[in-house]
Amino acid sequence: MASKKDKKAINVTHARAYITATFNNTLVNITDPGGNTLVWGSAGASGFKGARKATPYAATSSVETVAKKAKEMGVKSIELYIKGPGPGRDGAIRAFKSAGLEITMIADVTPIPHNGPRSSKRRRV
Repeated sequence: MASKKDKKAINVTHARAYITATFNNTLVNITDPGGNTLVWGSAGASGFKGARKATPYAATSSVETVAKKAKEMGVKSIELYIKGPGPGRDGAIRAFKSAGLEITMIADVTPIPHNGPRSSKRRRV
């Protein structure tokens, strides 16, 4: 009666890192090329609370812990997909570089509205 799923020995050399940098937090998700999650983490999961989650330092420390786990799985090179306007964007990229992982590509996948929501009604004076 195993309650936890048995972890298989995963050996992936090239992975994808999805970084979502919001104004309140920075989320990091490392997947294999097929899109299956290998490792994930966030500034909140790294122990930061409140306004400190939304800092570049919090993003850097969360990326360092995630990158360390990914290197133990055999990841050597990554593609970065960055989404969002938050302050953790640059800190996350620098942390992946300093972790010793080879960055093969950096892509900004922030969604941009082509028309946006309907504007509010005209103001009558």
